[in-house]
Amino acid sequence: MRRRTVASAFVAVLVSVAPLAGAAAPLSDALKAKRPKGGEWFGLYLLGKKVGHAYVDLALVPGQPDKAKATNEFVFETKVDTRVSRRVVRDVRIYESKPNGRLLSFVIEQHGDGGDQIIEGTNTPSGLHIIRKRPGAPNDVRTLPPSSETIEAADQARVALWRGGKVESRYTDGTDLEAYRVTSEVMPDAERVLGGVKTKVKRVSTLSEKENVPTINVFTRQGETVEIQMGETLRAVAEPKEVAERLDKVEVFALTRVVLPEKLDESRRMIPGQLKLTVTGLPERFCKNSARQKFRQLGKGRTEITITARFPDKESRLSRPVKDPTGGQYLEPTLTVESDDAQIAALAKKIVGGEKDAYAAAKAITFWVYQHMQRDYGASADRATDVLRRMKGDCTEHALLATALMRAAGIPARRVDGVVYVMNEDGVPALYWHEWVQAYVGEWTDLDPTFNQAVADATHLALGEEGSAEITPLIGSLKVEKVE
Repeated sequence: MRRRTVASAFVAVLVSVAPLAGAAAPLSDALKAKRPKGGEWFGLYLLGKKVGHAYVDLALVPGQPDKAKATNEFVFETKVDTRVSRRVVRDVRIYESKPNGRLLSFVIEQHGDGGDQIIEGTNTPSGLHIIRKRPGAPNDVRTLPPSSETIEAADQARVALWRGGKVESRYTDGTDLEAYRVTSEVMPDAERVLGGVKTKVKRVSTLSEKENVPTINVFTRQGETVEIQMGETLRAVAEPKEVAERLDKVEVFALTRVVLPEKLDESRRMIPGQLKLTVTGLPERFCKNSARQKFRQLGKGRTEITITARFPDKESRLSRPVKDPTGGQYLEPTLTVESDDAQIAALAKKIVGGEKDAYAAAKAITFWVYQHMQRDYGASADRATDVLRRMKGDCTEHALLATALMRAAGIPARRVDGVVYVMNEDGVPALYWHEWVQAYVGEWTDLDPTFNQAVADATHLALGEEGSAEITPLIGSLKVEKVE
């Protein structure tokens, strides 16, 4: 279950708001913009159920008017099966307070689901110097290219509102530490009922190239945040602290699943196999035809999807190492998919041995991950080395480790987000949010290390890639009308 996609989406859309002290030097528009004193609290809602809370703050550093501190604290909590999954993130960044003031440093703390770690970063013209600290593990020290992030990124929606126009900047993501372009634009005013009174509100639309999900920040004329909307699925609502911290008891699997009109026969899992779905609530940008999935628009918001699962053609199968047909990104190590780690490289070599056939090697890795990892929905991790160290987790950890091992073995691989058919104990036939792997072995082939499927069966519907939050607005809106 891709529950952390929801958590990441909430983190991505929250803005920073806080009081300011006076200063003689010129200040960035991020600090001039109207906002309430003392920061703001938010209740975080998934499909109308409160699953978390957040506090955000932007202020001059006391006694140092040339610097500003942005604080973003976030808690996400749901039930997963019979266990409570709780994720806590605290992100503190220091900037120069002047216009276009550069990012100087940050400390990102993560606790609970996803593991405990602290990432300390110092940004200099020579590079972004990182120290990653984890309990029971040596510090991970590395230098990345310098970050071009500026203070305007700390509260870009308010900067756009202050300037009355479009604003672009780059923001260094707290998970993969990559810099992504973020664009904010002022929207026409709207009317809302606030405190029983019809009131005009200001709106700003923001889009990150990583999440690729438009969010709308809604403000009062006094600069107070009313809410932050991510479609109909996710909302961050301004609330008093004592209200924001009161959470609902939510079982995330049952809340987010896509119920089917009928039970699927087990023959649907056979390879080769095919499944045809008629769905609503699927925007056209998700309807990308491939050898495995075909989409046909039926009108009135209905889409027919045909999923075909088959073994890769023997004639097309390549020998390792395989060239990445997309240009190389799916062979590259990242801070998440650490295929260059010595232990991961050694394990990949041990699993694959002298096998030259890329598909046979990918199958061997898929089976090894399935066989050796413990399925545990309360023990997630964000990086492949952490998964290898703990050897337990849900579908995200299975897919992450398998992807890293495949890349280390010279096989282009990527994680895929989507839904898969599961019949839970309550007997309700449904598609549940899931993650698996695609490997290029001469053609892109889906494999599922969580369920030990050397070819992911036709009940797997792929909708996104690499843990992106792009699929998040589909939760609650995707409906299946017919199964064939």
